[in-house]
Amino acid sequence: MALLPDPEPRQRQHVVISVDDHVIEPPDMFAGRLPAVLADRAPTVVETDDGRQVWRYEGREYPNIGLNAVIGRPRDEWSMEAARFDEMRRGCWDIDARIADMDLAGIWASLNFPSLIAGFAGTVFWKSDDLELGLAVLRAWNDWHLEVWAGAYPQRIIPLQLPWLADPRLAPEEIRRNADRGFKAVSFPELPAHCGLPSLHTGVWDPFFAACEETDTVVCLHTGSAQWAPIPAFDTPFETITTLFPVNALVACADMLWSGIPVRFPRLNITLAEGGLGWAALLGDRADYVLAHSASGLEGGSWKSDLLPSEVLRRTFWFCSIDDPHPFGALDAIGAGRILVESDYPHADSTWPDTQQVVARNVAGLSAEDAAKITHRNAAQLFRHPLPDDGWLMATG
Repeated sequence: MALLPDPEPRQRQHVVISVDDHVIEPPDMFAGRLPAVLADRAPTVVETDDGRQVWRYEGREYPNIGLNAVIGRPRDEWSMEAARFDEMRRGCWDIDARIADMDLAGIWASLNFPSLIAGFAGTVFWKSDDLELGLAVLRAWNDWHLEVWAGAYPQRIIPLQLPWLADPRLAPEEIRRNADRGFKAVSFPELPAHCGLPSLHTGVWDPFFAACEETDTVVCLHTGSAQWAPIPAFDTPFETITTLFPVNALVACADMLWSGIPVRFPRLNITLAEGGLGWAALLGDRADYVLAHSASGLEGGSWKSDLLPSEVLRRTFWFCSIDDPHPFGALDAIGAGRILVESDYPHADSTWPDTQQVVARNVAGLSAEDAAKITHRNAAQLFRHPLPDDGWLMATG
């Protein structure tokens, strides 16, 4: 597999905070991080007979699918085949190289989700056969993320924890413990019922969300984190599935909205990573219409607020854009104060190394104030993250 030469540093027109990137977990991630009695059962990278490198955990294999780590490779070599670490651009899994790649693209700060060995919300670990092992591995992932990935460059990486959802009683305790350690966000499955967990409507997760509200921990729902997709037929082509990614966010947001959680926890903040923007106005309009029509005669209906659903939508949720040119021309339904940007490094959807140009094009018709909100001020306020000094924009990667 070939790797392309380093791109030329891109001109910095905006301070950019990306709220959706990914770390490809390095082979030594869990070394020395589990209790001694469990250490030999930690996830391990192994070589297969056919020359692949895969993670092995509890007897199962978890490959690094090629499209999850294609940054820096020729487009004609992209595939779904498993990728070896020596076939990846080093910034996928090495923090020093990642910061260098952020500098090349003009990305000031980044929030990073896991990859397939964990699942985007830690699903693999809290669905472990041995839950004692799963909790130890999940805590090891969080320790590594805080100490090595974010800890090496605290001004550049926003710490994101994985939740422990196998025990809803322990889940809020972990949120509070990790918030005290410096975590600013948590990755939560967009549709927990599809993960075999209690649904949002049971009330089981209220203590979890109360802990998030209490600690100002941002709840991040990432498309695909519940391992569900709106696949129309058994022979639906891959292109249809990836085209429908924003549908996940629409469904997850509607379910969260009508669960009443955003009403019961009014200071809660929820992001919809890789969800796009175009559907948000539709959901607000439709939810208000349903409340006034088909839901109006329901005795004991689920909506318990004097606010309209669209008003709660704009108060609680944050909408994330990799590249959605058209909705930026019609922001009234969302508001510039509720939009964040993403680069999705190192996935196939990523705008790297042209993130600056893509963002600049999308906000070109907006006021300087709105452009600044969308590119960095919203994220800095939401995640309580520092901004660079004035000289950063003048520098090159």
